[in-house]
Amino acid sequence: MQGDYKLPCLPGYNFDTNLGRTRFHRDQYFAKIHEGVYYLSEKGDKGDHVSYPSIYPRGETQELPPWIAYDGQRLMFKAFFQETVQERWKTAYQIRVVNISFFLEDGTVKISEPPTNNSGIEQGVLLRRQRIPMPDPVRYRFYDIIDLNIGKEPEIYGRVYKIVDCDKFTRRFLNRMGIPVPDPIDIPKDPYTELQKYESFPKKPNCKIDTRGDFLKYDRQVLRFYGYWDDTDNLFGTVRDLEIHYYLSDNTMEVKENVPPNSGRDSGCMFLRRMKVPKFFSELDPIGSGDPLTVLNVIGDNTSTGYYSIDPLNAGKMRKEIYKDNELSIGAHINIFGRKIVITDMDAFTKEYYRKKYGLDDFTPLERPRKGDEVCMKVQKYIPPYNGFGTYEDSLGNCFTVLPQPPKMDMIKFLYQDKQGFDSNVLRFRAKMISNIPENEDRLFIIRFFLMDDTISIFELARRNSGFRRCLFQKRMPVMLPNQDIFTNSKPDYYKPEDFYIGARINLHEFIFELTSADIYALRYMELHCDKFPQANAKGILGKLRQILKPVYKQFIELYTPAKSDNGLQILSSEQLRKLIRQYADGKITEHEMITIARHYSSDEKKEFHSREYVRQLIHTELSRALWLDLDRLEEDLHHSDRGRTGCLPRDTLYTILRGSRIPADVELINSMLDHLYKNEEGKLDYNDMLRFMNVKIDPVPPTVPINIKTALWWASEKEPDCGAGINWCAFIEDLDIKDENGDPAETPKYVPEPKCITIEP
Repeated sequence: MQGDYKLPCLPGYNFDTNLGRTRFHRDQYFAKIHEGVYYLSEKGDKGDHVSYPSIYPRGETQELPPWIAYDGQRLMFKAFFQETVQERWKTAYQIRVVNISFFLEDGTVKISEPPTNNSGIEQGVLLRRQRIPMPDPVRYRFYDIIDLNIGKEPEIYGRVYKIVDCDKFTRRFLNRMGIPVPDPIDIPKDPYTELQKYESFPKKPNCKIDTRGDFLKYDRQVLRFYGYWDDTDNLFGTVRDLEIHYYLSDNTMEVKENVPPNSGRDSGCMFLRRMKVPKFFSELDPIGSGDPLTVLNVIGDNTSTGYYSIDPLNAGKMRKEIYKDNELSIGAHINIFGRKIVITDMDAFTKEYYRKKYGLDDFTPLERPRKGDEVCMKVQKYIPPYNGFGTYEDSLGNCFTVLPQPPKMDMIKFLYQDKQGFDSNVLRFRAKMISNIPENEDRLFIIRFFLMDDTISIFELARRNSGFRRCLFQKRMPVMLPNQDIFTNSKPDYYKPEDFYIGARINLHEFIFELTSADIYALRYMELHCDKFPQANAKGILGKLRQILKPVYKQFIELYTPAKSDNGLQILSSEQLRKLIRQYADGKITEHEMITIARHYSSDEKKEFHSREYVRQLIHTELSRALWLDLDRLEEDLHHSDRGRTGCLPRDTLYTILRGSRIPADVELINSMLDHLYKNEEGKLDYNDMLRFMNVKIDPVPPTVPINIKTALWWASEKEPDCGAGINWCAFIEDLDIKDENGDPAETPKYVPEPKCITIEP
């Protein structure tokens, strides 16, 4: 209870000020003891809190306490002090440069010295942040901003600092406070640092020349040269092939002799061990000549009173010239201890090194001389012809070793063409058999070409009551090209991916198939690699069409130009495009090339052969047949993967969860269901729509007749190539770019791109 002194102290005249109050904290204030010193108090001091003059008149701006107004701001000064050194006989003192930081929020000071490598003294923070008292005779006063300026020499704990410079913020702040700042002062030179600049001779006999720079720069970089040594002048001498290695890290060389097999000499011997090879050799070096320093006896031969020192001039050192990298090139003659070696060639790394460093471009190799009776003949290993047993690689393995090894796979091709996620690297085609037998004319097949190892497998799609089974017609294996002699010693030719395209007729083990269509992945893969598949190269096909339609271009435009639709586009159907190409091309354009043009200029209209409801019926039928009731568990797995509860997940994540939950559905059916799910703007699938899609209790659909899903949905809900319902006529004519006889472009409708709009599916 606090009394109001304006009222009498009687019952009913007093009141409690804490009624209705929710915060009972105490306000903290800083009161000023004297200039620059504050202490924490319970009541605020209504006096002047600011000890520095302001550039604004009193009362116009809100005055804040310094710990708020100057929070995080400091004044930076550069200073030095002179320190006496007793351990050095040449210099009596040293100059140490420091940084003085004055914090405006509480008037504290910190002194730090920038660290210098290999200085030998402790550097860093010399004085921790604190308030610095003025030295005697001044008492009860600390250093303030008026005491720190360029040219002043503050004494801090017995050490005198000379301030020589400040930063830009400090100069501007002091000028605004009305304190002039002089120009920077030069720091005196440190005598010890100046003494280190003069070159001095080494005094210790165990010092070594540091060569680690070249070692770190050129380690494991070796120049390799090929040459020969002509020893035919001596008795039983021959021309010896040599291999010269030059190590860039230490300028050493080694020479290895390449001994041919069955030559009567040991193989693998070193012609010269690794060493620095001198250009001129007369005699062996004396002991100690390899030492980089020379030791002098300056007193006498008496070991007790003798004194040895290093010769700073190194007068007794014998200068020897060794071979360097600039003296080695193709055609160079080098003398290695009396043997003249001629360099004839170098490897790829050495050529690139000389091209970058010395700008050489001519690396023509030289020929090695031959003896008079030496005949240079390339001998090829005789391989017997293929006998027809097993594959060609298996039979070839019996010709090299007694114990044949299995043929090795091309691992580089395997790594790049193996299945990676949804990228299967398998081209699938639908084909029909061409035969004189009437029963074989209606047989349909699926031909798969595996890019990983160029193997082919054939699966037959037999119809009901046709007398044929739905089964594997040919297992996966490489197939040789027809009409070639295989019983030779040369490897036969096999079918390659370029041989497969829509409309092609291929002979697989005496069965002739005609490829009628391909799946979307095969078409897209061939278009992405159109340099290998000319039937999928839109530019090349347009060039052929340009030559075909140029004589009849005016008639072509008048007869086949379609009318404009409601959205202002001219759409020509894919069937009409095929008719007009067949009419004018006369068999020069294949079916695959027509599909490529239709896909390249396809409009936004697409044909859907398996609707969403039909795929949902297939899913419900498979789930009901297997009595699968783990939809709640599937929802938990989806929520576990979607931590942010966005309701959408990537396609590969959904596929992994469905396979992990053991959904009783085929892989093709799962992919077909994922194709019909709603997507967001980022391309992720809505898994709530998938849960409604798979729920057999809510909105059930009538079951459908079970089908063979592996064959009916064999390319993800598309029965024919995805070339759209029509093509954009204006874009097709504009890229066709046919000119008249005078070289001017013919009259063609101009292509105006359709404005794109984004539709968000529910």
